[in-house]
Amino acid sequence: MQVIFLGTNGWYDSPTGSTICTLINSDKYHIILDAGNGLYKADRYIKDDLPVYLFLSHFHLDHIEGLHVLSKFRFKSLTVFGQKGTRAALNTIINEPFTVPLDRLPYPVEIRELSPGPYKLPFALDCRFLVHASPCMGYRFDLDGKIITYCPDTGVCENAVLLAADADLLIAECAHLPGEENPAWPHLNPQSAADIARRAKAKRLALTHFDAGRYTSLEMRREAVATVRDFPGIIVGEDELVVQL
Repeated sequence: MQVIFLGTNGWYDSPTGSTICTLINSDKYHIILDAGNGLYKADRYIKDDLPVYLFLSHFHLDHIEGLHVLSKFRFKSLTVFGQKGTRAALNTIINEPFTVPLDRLPYPVEIRELSPGPYKLPFALDCRFLVHASPCMGYRFDLDGKIITYCPDTGVCENAVLLAADADLLIAECAHLPGEENPAWPHLNPQSAADIARRAKAKRLALTHFDAGRYTSLEMRREAVATVRDFPGIIVGEDELVVQL
């Protein structure tokens, strides 16, 4: 199984990368996590007719702005998952006059809205709300015998720890700089993300969603993560990095 970081920026595109989007290629499915501008790279890594599942965490533009390129793909099918209100949000922004409407894409699209809790899809899923300025959903996937947890825009919260329990890989955001906190705009810094991973006993931690205005170079990302001493081997996300599980 491969985890491919298609976009690792938060807020806006910059020389460090595109806005947030992550692809999981498993034996039977392609799973896309959020749809920032990194989404346009998906067809570099999806070359078959396996079903594609897109999980949206919330509706901040850096997580959905890539959806306007859906018409470039030739997926066999696309199922979009998100919290209550996803259908209304997408029917507004993925529609005229902004872009090609969902019902005119060259493949069928289904939208499924989720409440917090466990689900039996073609794979086991758990989802819970995280702590953010806007309602934001985190996800836990059981794929090919591996647990992958996705915690985008969030502050430190118990639901993030629960979703990441014993995960083989925790993918977490890292919008804030080392030592930075802002309760009015909850996000993680390298240490707080590592604290969640350690409490959850996650095996590996990969950081993404580095705020483009704070992290202005890839070297800044690496230097910030190097300040963490109590969770070794953190993966510093950058665009088109491939992680094998």
